[in-house]
Amino acid sequence: MSTQTIASQQKRWALTEDWTVVILGFLIIGLALAGILLPVPAFDWATSADLSGKVLAADNLLKIGLQFGFVWIIAGLGAAFTGKSVKAVLVGFPVIYLLTIVALVLAGNSGVKAINLEAVIFSLGIGLLIGNLFKLPSWLKESLSTELFVKIGLVLLGTGVIFSDILKAGSLGLVQALVVVLSVWYFAFWVCKRLKVDEELTMMISSAVSICGVSAAIATSGAIQGDSKKLSYVISMVLITAIPMMIFMPYAAQYLGLSQEVTGAWLGGSIDTTGAVVASGTLVGETALKISTIVKFSQNVLLGLAAFAISIYWTYTNHASAKDPNNKPTLGVIWERFPKFVIGFIAASLLFSFFLDPALIGSVKGSLKNLQGLWFALAFTSIGLETNFADLFRENSKKPLYAFLIAQGFNIFVTLVIAYFLFG
Repeated sequence: MSTQTIASQQKRWALTEDWTVVILGFLIIGLALAGILLPVPAFDWATSADLSGKVLAADNLLKIGLQFGFVWIIAGLGAAFTGKSVKAVLVGFPVIYLLTIVALVLAGNSGVKAINLEAVIFSLGIGLLIGNLFKLPSWLKESLSTELFVKIGLVLLGTGVIFSDILKAGSLGLVQALVVVLSVWYFAFWVCKRLKVDEELTMMISSAVSICGVSAAIATSGAIQGDSKKLSYVISMVLITAIPMMIFMPYAAQYLGLSQEVTGAWLGGSIDTTGAVVASGTLVGETALKISTIVKFSQNVLLGLAAFAISIYWTYTNHASAKDPNNKPTLGVIWERFPKFVIGFIAASLLFSFFLDPALIGSVKGSLKNLQGLWFALAFTSIGLETNFADLFRENSKKPLYAFLIAQGFNIFVTLVIAYFLFG
């Protein structure tokens, strides 16, 4: 059988990334509930003696190795289910894992912990340093699955979120999402028009800033059949601006004396990528992490509706797609664009909120929380490796970047005001 035939068969049977995440997340949860629990490695150390005698001890290295084998298999299954190169993942993932372990060791130092620097910051920093100083080999690039890693972590996060918290924060989050999305989208649209940014970039920038970053940009590009180079440019802006926001906004919230609830709502509503929201929420605390994630999910829920509305607008205005009678929007767009991994998060929360014995939950909680944090750290190592700062400066016109930054500033301010009003 030819390589081309095998590739076409893989494509035919491939699942979407979101459904893959739901399957893999519940595979991990199911194994834990069945008693297959991974031992949690130790990364805390204060002195070189601690480092060598505790973190680098043989029994702890064995735990790290067992953990690697487990997540390596899960990553390989993710590649197989989504029709990607399993070989590339099996070869490249060990590199990502090793860099992530280095980040975890650095973050485990007592001095680092004292200034609240989490492992995700080191994961991101190491990835950025390598990704911007060296040209990555193709096999390593193909193994980077940022969205897959972070979404698996989010499904696992659902095991620690009580469903009543979702109902409470979710209702307020949906109100916040509606106000923020509408106000920020139209402001970004107005700024792009004033700066004479072309129509495709205008639509993608407006959606990316106001809804949920990369996913919104991709959904909008699909709705308007946008140019892939322009989409790549918008994604670069989203990823690169999310990094300073992710790092500095938690400290700004601390300086302003905001509660974890308000901070979480602010982070979840203004930072564009789900992974960066998770990382920034982690820097603040458990409550902020939960609120920020739920608020971000509230915005994600609007993605299908937004893509549907944009499809209608784009199709029924004077664009080339309006001439194609087969390119008319349908209600199926809403379901197609809906982020399915949210279903996994909610299902995990329901399971652990209402159906499991507290003693069983207590026995698996530590292992699942450890894996949740590991997947987030792996995701941010990947973000760093695939983010190139030079990408923003390869376009002849800087107007789209200016428009994006202005709209993002407006987003940060408006979301803070609304979050304080609703969650304060």
